[in-house]
Amino acid sequence: MSVEHPSDRLVAGYARGDTDLPADELWAVEAHMEQCADCRGRLAGAAADVPAVTALLTAVRDGLEPALDRSTPAPRRRRRPMAWATPVMGPWLAMVIGVSVVAVLLDRTAGWTRGAPPVLLLAPVLPLAGVAAAWSRGLDPAFELTAVTPRAGLSLLLRRTLTVLAVVLPVHLVAGLLTGVALAQWLLPSLALTATALALGSVIGVGRATAALGALWTAAVLAPAAALGRLFLLQPEHLPLWALTLAAAAVVTLARRRAYTTPKSLR
Repeated sequence: MSVEHPSDRLVAGYARGDTDLPADELWAVEAHMEQCADCRGRLAGAAADVPAVTALLTAVRDGLEPALDRSTPAPRRRRRPMAWATPVMGPWLAMVIGVSVVAVLLDRTAGWTRGAPPVLLLAPVLPLAGVAAAWSRGLDPAFELTAVTPRAGLSLLLRRTLTVLAVVLPVHLVAGLLTGVALAQWLLPSLALTATALALGSVIGVGRATAALGALWTAAVLAPAAALGRLFLLQPEHLPLWALTLAAAAVVTLARRRAYTTPKSLR
């Protein structure tokens, strides 16, 4: 079985610490380095040509060697659930819950929402905000730490996506019960959009995928509902379409799972 290796340009950029490398390419390179001794040798050679890296390694080595000689084993610490959430996901999920509460209040007070319940309009698309926060290099202060773990990639993204759904879906369930919105009417679109974000993210990146789906939802569902008071794509007869979309997106995500551990330039 042939193995694809990062290009020299990508290895050199990684060694220099280029900040313009896309997050998915960076994670893919690090996942590949864990398995490929040849590429680790290429990385060492590239790093030797970067003065800042060699100076840093020398300073760290000189500072650690005396301390390591007199150090004692540290007590075992409790394991932190970094694979399931990031610190920044807390405020984002709180924002999603706040929007859900506002949607319930609007449904109870605004007359124009009778034909287009806000909970039904917002519940399917709100989890996308949490998914975007779960896979954002700029929003994750522990990105560099989690990127080098063996479970980085699709496995990590799925865990964090499940965390988002575990927090958001119960809130939307309560909101649906309070406003009389049927469970399947918002749950299937919500799961379908989330799965589509993961599938599309393997091609253009999760951040761009969630933004594109959010814009598409605004144009196809929110805008007509606000202007005409009518629901598009959210009627009971559309549920089989959402179920088919969910199944297709899940298949594509699994089929393209290597996209989260292979640099874009190699695919």
